Amino acid sequence: MSGTVGFVQKGGWRMDELLTVQVPAEVQRMLNRTREEMERDIRLYAALMLFQQGKLSSGAAAAMAGIPRVMFLDVCAENDIVVSDISPEALRREMHCE
Repeated sequence: MSGTVGFVQKGGWRMDELLTVQVPAEVQRMLNRTREEMERDIRLYAALMLFQQGKLSSGAAAAMAGIPRVMFLDVCAENDIVVSDISPEALRREMHCE
């Protein structure tokens, strides 16, 4: 499978650069995914990885994935990706100050 991966997101995020990703047809068959599903998955997985590595904010990663930020944060939770680096102790301290 060879396809073009790109997106346009409402709210000002717009990708002018389209990337072509070649995926062996055997991989697509093994995953039992359509071309559109593979394109969506690749965008989402790339966004998740870039967010996890701290290279994108959750908003930018959500825009890259083409989904709302709240949904992106839910997907992070489903994949055990930490969305905040505040420690439980620091959070407790902050909450007691108010």
